[in-house]
Amino acid sequence: MAAKGRGESLDHILLYGPPGLGKTTLAYIIAAEMGVDVRITSGPAVERTGDLAAILTNLNKQDVLFIDEVHRLNRAVEEVLYPALEDFALDIIIGKGPGARSLRLNLPRFTLIGATTRFALLSPPLRDRFGAVYHLDFYDQESVKTILKRSAKILQIEAEEGGLEEIARRARGTPRVANRLLKRVRDYAQVMADGIVTQAVAIEALSKLEIDATGLDELDRKVLHTIIDKFNGGPVGLDTIAASISEDADTIMDVYEPYLLQLGFLERTPRGRLATQLAYQHLGREYNREKPPQATLW
Repeated sequence: MAAKGRGESLDHILLYGPPGLGKTTLAYIIAAEMGVDVRITSGPAVERTGDLAAILTNLNKQDVLFIDEVHRLNRAVEEVLYPALEDFALDIIIGKGPGARSLRLNLPRFTLIGATTRFALLSPPLRDRFGAVYHLDFYDQESVKTILKRSAKILQIEAEEGGLEEIARRARGTPRVANRLLKRVRDYAQVMADGIVTQAVAIEALSKLEIDATGLDELDRKVLHTIIDKFNGGPVGLDTIAASISEDADTIMDVYEPYLLQLGFLERTPRGRLATQLAYQHLGREYNREKPPQATLW
């Protein structure tokens, strides 16, 4: 509101956190509050400096440029982006060889909103050029329920409080997951019930999807079973886990691990991943692991 009152563009904003928490939605909200247009692109889509130049030169004053997965920008593109962020200017090389010359184009003062799930992979020069950095965390159950109420109204789904609470409880604190589960429960209610999402219908539908009371799905349990059954509870490396369940290591680290860590089912150690006592209890296993002897200096 302060920037809008001064008639200025916002500082560049960086949003980071697990996927599905609404980083793109927040970019739209910020642009709407500022009363400006928003352009959406992603790091992998901007392959060449010419692609970035085309996007920047088409922006209007105070517009918002949203770049998803900003950590995946090409390094050459990043170099061109630096003066655009600091000086609102674009340096272009025209020609080749001895006749090449540099041309600087002035850009309108715009706001870059970058989103990433891998904050550590951002290069320090790019990270330091964001004036505001915000970490998005998982939502609490009541907030997810509020989102589900709005989604049910938009989708014209008749849902009871108990049904929405059950979905919110198993949504992993993630709006994207909550909306996906709501649509699947709606489909189940339409075919197997009277079309109303009640608590009983939600429980039955989610059990068919193999999503338990804490929100763990089949792959979450497969990760925990692999650590406990195949590697005696760990520690075990991420790549070894990924190979054992035929899944991509980055997917496990970005999508599944954050929620398992939040629940206290998984522990990261210098030697690898470790299943905790809570994980054993949740899977109905007896926890009898002994801690390895501590190393001594003699």
